[in-house]
Amino acid sequence: MIRTNHAVQFNKGNGMLKKLLLLVAGTLAAVSMAFAAVDVNKADQAALDSIKGIGPSMSRAILEERKKGNFKDWNDLQTRVKGIGDKSSDKFSNAGLTVNGQPKPGVKADAKKEEKKDSAPVKAKKQDDKK
Repeated sequence: MIRTNHAVQFNKGNGMLKKLLLLVAGTLAAVSMAFAAVDVNKADQAALDSIKGIGPSMSRAILEERKKGNFKDWNDLQTRVKGIGDKSSDKFSNAGLTVNGQPKPGVKADAKKEEKKDSAPVKAKKQDDKK
């Protein structure tokens, strides 16, 4: 009977290992999907909604305009869809939106990181000035 208990415990441990591996694999899949590019000319509403800053009303507006014809480039997207300007299109591009498979030209993927780096020394100088 002791062997049976050990075998059962081993099987339980094995099941926990499988669950853990499944959890890790699922997490990695979710993370990779979060960074996957979404092409505005191919995406459905759910895919557009997955882009940070694009909600249901914006995705509907994009889909309505796309019915008239695919977007040629980022400028065409900005011109045809009300509410998408330079700043929002920069954010959408950084979040993974593409037009014909291309991110918005001239937009740096790490713009937020660079802003934080630039602002950090300014804060340090202000603290030194207070002394």
